[in-house]
Amino acid sequence: MLFNSGVFLQFFAAFLLLYGLVRHHLAARNLLIVAASYLFYGWWDWRFLALLFGSSTFDFLVGLALEKLPDPRRRRLLLAASIVVNLVILGFFKYYNFFIESLTALFAHGGVPFHPFSLQVILPVGISFYTFQSMSYALDVYRREIPATRHFINFLAYVSFFPQLVAGPIERARHLLPQFDRTVVISRPMLEEGIWLILWGMFKKVVVADSVAPLAEMVFDHSHWSAASVTLGTIAFALQIYGDFSGYSDIARGTARVLGFDIMVNFNIPYAARNLRDFWRRWHISLSTWLRDYLYISLGGNRHGSARTYLNLLITMVLGGLWHGAAWNFALWGLWHGAGLAVHRAFSSRRPLVPSAPVPAQAPPRFAFQVLRFLPAWLATLAFVLYGWLLFRARSFTQILEMTRALGDFSLPPWTGSFLLNLGVFAAPLVLIEAWQERTGDPLVTLKLSPWRKAALQGALLIGIVIYWQREKVPFIYFQF
Repeated sequence: MLFNSGVFLQFFAAFLLLYGLVRHHLAARNLLIVAASYLFYGWWDWRFLALLFGSSTFDFLVGLALEKLPDPRRRRLLLAASIVVNLVILGFFKYYNFFIESLTALFAHGGVPFHPFSLQVILPVGISFYTFQSMSYALDVYRREIPATRHFINFLAYVSFFPQLVAGPIERARHLLPQFDRTVVISRPMLEEGIWLILWGMFKKVVVADSVAPLAEMVFDHSHWSAASVTLGTIAFALQIYGDFSGYSDIARGTARVLGFDIMVNFNIPYAARNLRDFWRRWHISLSTWLRDYLYISLGGNRHGSARTYLNLLITMVLGGLWHGAAWNFALWGLWHGAGLAVHRAFSSRRPLVPSAPVPAQAPPRFAFQVLRFLPAWLATLAFVLYGWLLFRARSFTQILEMTRALGDFSLPPWTGSFLLNLGVFAAPLVLIEAWQERTGDPLVTLKLSPWRKAALQGALLIGIVIYWQREKVPFIYFQF
């Protein structure tokens, strides 16, 4: 069931009617959320409901056992069992075909006949998201950062909460789970925020992402490139994946807000980042913080010297890349970002932490001056991120090499002008509003407009959504991850 579909609108309208009747009764409300979430998820393939239920039940029982066990060794073994079970399920469905295909290609390259046992494994939608969410609960209970819940229905609601079930954000139990233990109070500001987020997220998906997607496909599905075509196609894909994924996150947050729940911000204007570390503080925040807290720190973080720190960054980002999908270009994308983060850390660690002499107080610089001051760093970061998107989007190493070589060809394709016009038209609303949000430091700055201006802006977004609403619904990119 897609957010950008009539079926979801009907589903959500029916859910709201029932929700209004039971939202003050915790047990009935949470049971309704679980039932609706399982219906929402089972709309794709009901067979995978057993997988979602089984994974959730297992980690619920692991949490209860972890809290009761006093023996550190037995607690470690139980946590290891939870991690292994979750990763085996995730690995089988997500990486089995990739492993078999890679092994077959390797043997074929060496001239060795190899006929492995093959299976037509279907990837369950959203498995990477709810698996990581469920795993984080067991890890937090093991670390005694949160108590284990004894309310099974509440835990099922936490793992399967339909607004963010299939494409995140990856919520932490310490933030979302307690919200199922209390009665929600839905205020007018919450409704206004939720409606704005739904409209803005739908606009980013339906109007921006789905409109620039054919531009990116035109370039990446071609066989001859130049520097201009590669650059423009990569920019189009950067807009597509950002509008698509951050649009989903905004709709998820808005939907949850309308229901009286709060889920975390997953994007914070990432293309305004002035260095790579800043980018990862703004892009897919729920995944980057998950990898930091449960993988990077567990590997040793920055506690064992510079060389080990750089290695930990590379391992974390490569595995983060593979989390996105079973393909070597995702691993290469992760390696690219890991190397970039390591280089940035190496250079930034040489800078003095405090100025050598006290700096007299000055008036804050004007926004225009700040833009000029940080322009080189912003452009360098954006160029690095864009080449990473080329690695992410390309279908093979051969395509990566050919598109990279094409960056030395400065000829202009005949369609450059029309491409730029289309790209500019669809990017302009996104750039203007996010530049306004970045300048004010307030992602909800639009809600502070006068009633008439706010109504005009939201009405314009709604008109754009209706005009570009497609009969054949385009799935969100991150559903495949």
